Amino acid sequence: MSSSPSLTSRLKGRSELGVALLLGAAGVVVLVDALRLVTPYSQSDPVGPKTLPYIVAGLLIICSVLLALNVLRGGQGEAEGGEDVDLTHPADWKTVLPLLGAFVANILLIDWAGWVISGTVLFWGSAWALGSRHYVRDGLISVALSILTFYGFYLGLGIPLPAGLLKGVL
Repeated sequence: MSSSPSLTSRLKGRSELGVALLLGAAGVVVLVDALRLVTPYSQSDPVGPKTLPYIVAGLLIICSVLLALNVLRGGQGEAEGGEDVDLTHPADWKTVLPLLGAFVANILLIDWAGWVISGTVLFWGSAWALGSRHYVRDGLISVALSILTFYGFYLGLGIPLPAGLLKGVL
């Protein structure tokens, strides 16, 4: 029987390897997706739309490998010094669950009710979950944020968000 340490004991305290694995997986997904792009060749644009995904995929994979090598050689991330979070306390589920509920409500409502309504629910629900109890003020701010983001995306970026029930009004 050998006295070499087990794999789990050698990897203990090296959670950054998970980040490296995630970066590598993202790089592979981007690369596979870029390889499946079908674009006609153009002499006026020899670089084409495939170039940027290849660059992003390559950089993700390179960062993944470099991070994994650094961690395996003993490097580790520095603890955040500016946070005043006590990691010994469990998660505050009275905040997390309503916040999750606001996000799920947004996902379920966005296609049917439209962005302005689902965004209002998202913004108002997030403010409520995080402790604000100024219901009317938060509601007005949530409506304003939803309308501003709706038109910001449509007019500023040219991306139409779903209007839903307010189609023809917005």
